[in-house]
Amino acid sequence: MIRDPIPWPNGARCAAAITFDMDADSSVHLNHPDTADTKLCATTMMRYDADVAMPRLIEVFKRFGLRQTFFIPGWCVERYAEAVKAAVDDGHEIAHHGYLHEKPNLLSDSEELRVLRLGIEAIRNATGRRPRGYRAPSYAFSKRSLSYLVDEGFDYDSSLLGSDIPYLVANDKGSLVEIPIDTTMDDWTQYMCFRELGYMLPIASPARAMEVFRAEFDAAWKYGGMWMPVWHPFVSGRLARCDAMIELIEYMLDKGGVWFATTEEISTHARKCIADKTWKPRTDILPLYNSPIPELRLISDQAAE
Repeated sequence: MIRDPIPWPNGARCAAAITFDMDADSSVHLNHPDTADTKLCATTMMRYDADVAMPRLIEVFKRFGLRQTFFIPGWCVERYAEAVKAAVDDGHEIAHHGYLHEKPNLLSDSEELRVLRLGIEAIRNATGRRPRGYRAPSYAFSKRSLSYLVDEGFDYDSSLLGSDIPYLVANDKGSLVEIPIDTTMDDWTQYMCFRELGYMLPIASPARAMEVFRAEFDAAWKYGGMWMPVWHPFVSGRLARCDAMIELIEYMLDKGGVWFATTEEISTHARKCIADKTWKPRTDILPLYNSPIPELRLISDQAAE
């Protein structure tokens, strides 16, 4: 089923990276700059990320002996330093996720680079090292993003949806390991409903959400793939959902043959396999398109005739 399977460490059947995007209330301020201070209910919901869910999740991971990856906007790294320090002290990876959760493909060239560097500096100050990985807020990777990330010394990205396992994205400046996402594995689509912020998705029960996540895991385990949820502490860190997550982790551990890793560890492993020629990944040259396709103009011209 997977045409270019990657050999996982120690003969593991699949890799698993439980990633969390800790956005806290950054997007409230970004999207509602003039009224964010009046949105107390929304802000308390989002701040649950750092105040309640992060300590809970860190404790859960400690119980299982797991080190995972938190993608955090730079502003949140600065604002919620205690939560970030607790994650770092327990060996978790802190990766880049913008500064105020800005969408890079809506920014100018200079704005995107400025935001990228602000996030880098915030993480470096908090952790003592520059981030190695990046996930674009809202997965909004731009045509410039790859070049900027290569120039700034990043090793991997986790914003795109192009495969079931790692692959490479490259241009004339260099390449990154792409640790691909799948929106099926995003908890937002399962749980997020909040009228004031315009999110009105039907709320699934934790059992229903875990049915989806578990099916994806079983397929990854069967075919040698990679299982990587994109969860948010204030969403999946709530009591019933966190409890269901614990049961899912127990199921995965009982099944065996699972390599739990940070996304940085997965990227490092992919680079090693490329170097020792035990794996040849697919490479996508970016950007995929430099402009709107000419066929659009052809259709428009024909319609005008």
